Amino acid sequence: MKKIVLMYSGGLDTSCMLKWLQDKYKAKVISFTADLGQELGEKGSFKAIEDKAKMLGVEKRYTVDLKEEFTNEYVVPTIKANGLYQGIYPLSTAIGRPLLAKHAVLIAEKEGADAIAHGCTGKGNDQVRINVTARALKPDIKVLQPLVDWEMKSRAEEVEYAKKNGIPIANANKKYSTDENLFGRSCECDILEHPEEIPPEDACVWTVNPAKAPDTGEVVKIGFEKGIPVSVNDKKMSPMQVIEEVHVIAARNGVGRLEHMEDRTVGLKSRETYECPAAVTLITAHKDLEKYVCTKHENSFKTLVDQRWTELAYEGLWIDPLKEDLDAFINEVNSRVTGWVKVLLLKGSARAVARDSPNAIYSYKLATYELGSTYDQQASAGFIEIHGLQSRMAYQIKHGAVAAAASDAKKAPAKKK
Repeated sequence: MKKIVLMYSGGLDTSCMLKWLQDKYKAKVISFTADLGQELGEKGSFKAIEDKAKMLGVEKRYTVDLKEEFTNEYVVPTIKANGLYQGIYPLSTAIGRPLLAKHAVLIAEKEGADAIAHGCTGKGNDQVRINVTARALKPDIKVLQPLVDWEMKSRAEEVEYAKKNGIPIANANKKYSTDENLFGRSCECDILEHPEEIPPEDACVWTVNPAKAPDTGEVVKIGFEKGIPVSVNDKKMSPMQVIEEVHVIAARNGVGRLEHMEDRTVGLKSRETYECPAAVTLITAHKDLEKYVCTKHENSFKTLVDQRWTELAYEGLWIDPLKEDLDAFINEVNSRVTGWVKVLLLKGSARAVARDSPNAIYSYKLATYELGSTYDQQASAGFIEIHGLQSRMAYQIKHGAVAAAASDAKKAPAKKK
């Protein structure tokens, strides 16, 4: 192996990997860092991450701004699909992994690299998402997982390895393992691995504690065009700007804290703690508007489509033909999802409270209980007669004969002994 593209975050794991890959394979390591809108914290800046890679002997370093692509090609489809895995998790981390794999492969092709490497463990979902996508895009690419292959089995051992090899450590006593992008934040490890324990407040950094959020709440108006979020409080924005604006508004009202016992793709059940203020608010708004403009039958069927789409995305099968097929249906439905929704953000909850659309399947003149309704109530009797016909017949066949027999038995004279 001559060249390896490493997905590099600048943290302890990937910094140790960088040195380990250099030593084990005697290969040139090329660093690839993606900007998905994450907060860098103690890492400082993307330049600081590049400088760290350079200090560790990396000659070729790539930092790629993927925020727009992530938003338009991954987040927006998730909103259109009302993507909530097991009804809770809005796929924030899951949908970022195929994008990282795609660009790692592109860099590998450009640089003539034999392999890509990432910092996923053998217990998580991310290894599946990255490996499947990379191998689909470039079947001959090797995908290396140092966390699975090396001898180190704990963070303490990694810290010791870093010290021996002159690798700077920003925070050796870090409690949690976190992942962030503009659509959400995940937090794992430490006490969070004990489902019987309530998550401590320091596990959440984006959102206000709902108990301390304003008592009056806040109403945010979100505009959509064909299922794409395009405005906040009547101010036109790009989808990425909408996400950033809604994030701030929802977070200050304590919206987006998610506690989830999650069934992983690899068979494990894990306790997950997420903060997804924008995702929760936007999906709440989108679902409400979609329901407003679609027929009963479309809404019922789309629920099934959304669930299957979400499972495919979660399981790392972004490139599966079925997902493309479902995308076609989802986009067709969303061609009418244009209008606005007002969402009440109140002490951790997000609830749609008003909406309007030129495509609404709603008529005040038909639905009103006031004088002037154009709905013909006399037509109800005939509808009810036909609507319940088979159900009534089935009930009578199943229960009617039994009831009649019991009645006859009561009427029959008692036999003399």
